[in-house]
Amino acid sequence: MKKTGLFALALMVLLALSTVLYSAGKEEAVEAEGPVTLTYLVASGTDSTQAQVMTDAYTAMNPDVTFEIELRPGGTDGDNVVKTRLATGEMTDIFYYNAGSLLVALNPGETLVDIADEPFMDVVDDAFKMTVAKDDGVFGIPNQTAMGGGILYNKKVYADLGLKVPKSWAEFAANNEKIKAAGLTPVIATYGDSWTSQLFVLADYYNVQAEEPNFAADYTANKAKYANTPAARAGFDHLKEGFDKGWYQSGFATAKYNQGLEMLATGQGAHYPMLSFALTAIKENWPEEVENIGFFAQPGNSASKNGATIWMLSANYIPKTTTGAKLKAAKDFFAFVVSPEGIATMNAGFPPSGPYLVKGAELPADVLPAVNDISSYIDSGNSAPALEFLSPVKGPRLEQFCVAVGTGQMSPEDAAANYDKDVANQAKQLGLAGW
Repeated sequence: MKKTGLFALALMVLLALSTVLYSAGKEEAVEAEGPVTLTYLVASGTDSTQAQVMTDAYTAMNPDVTFEIELRPGGTDGDNVVKTRLATGEMTDIFYYNAGSLLVALNPGETLVDIADEPFMDVVDDAFKMTVAKDDGVFGIPNQTAMGGGILYNKKVYADLGLKVPKSWAEFAANNEKIKAAGLTPVIATYGDSWTSQLFVLADYYNVQAEEPNFAADYTANKAKYANTPAARAGFDHLKEGFDKGWYQSGFATAKYNQGLEMLATGQGAHYPMLSFALTAIKENWPEEVENIGFFAQPGNSASKNGATIWMLSANYIPKTTTGAKLKAAKDFFAFVVSPEGIATMNAGFPPSGPYLVKGAELPADVLPAVNDISSYIDSGNSAPALEFLSPVKGPRLEQFCVAVGTGQMSPEDAAANYDKDVANQAKQLGLAGW
């Protein structure tokens, strides 16, 4: 990865200053009987880089506490690692994982430490607490900004081709044909990392809700399906349209996420359906290009109902197997993460990909253009949470069906029907009424 000397120097200065501020604001340091080592499970990639920065900053302030970071894969494989380690009592002392529906599957009331009454939770936004609450407890703290889910696009390509940000799918499709005619890739696809295939479906939820306002409740109650709700099935239709019209780049079936980011940053591709956390990696690896990256909501059928799907933050959790001095140190680390000094550390190390859901946390003045794009949807009221934050029903095989449709191996109709069966199994495991 490319790193600049200027960034490293700035981070060192920030850590030194944060040590003074944070230590001055604490009544006492972590009191432990000797040094404490916390193990910390995170997904590989950007999450691990962020974890390293935050733990280094904390250790600089609390030298008796050190961290061993363990890596897991993303997507379904990573979900299985987390579930297995919790079930077998072999989870790390803290771990980083999704909020919302995937958390429900962890049976948090039985496996995780309830932190609802910890003082540091007073600064955590209530909207976020809802995404990590279950079984009369609250189990996680935010570790990122909220994210926009939609289309990251290269503004220089748009300017060169005289294109305007589309508000309807028809306008988006027309832009793609002009981009293709110019010899560039209209839509970047990276199915070698299968989790990236899901965005055309998941980021379409604002449009689903605009057409079917009761979909989340009906879906949870087993009264609505992807297969018999045209607005919900549209995401699968979009995947097939991209394949049929040749919008994806050569070799997309095996391309990796980082390759997709490079294509977007360097202007080889114009659009990348993605969550806005990708801005962090672009900033780190292509800092001279990140200002050229913008964001727009995935368009739906109606330009007059245009709006963005928003992902709440993922979170840090403590399993119940963490006890004693390690539990005390883990909670103190959590307090640091949501403190002004912790937010400053994140701001210095990573360009924010959306608003923080921590009270009093402010975005820096030089926030990236794409983040301002996302904020404009939220500020105007034209945004909605992703379905996984409104319903606990989410099947683990969605990425497999998306890859099958996007590579021309399955029809959208069959994919929607198969996904309905997949979520039924999940809903039954969760014991939801009506299933």
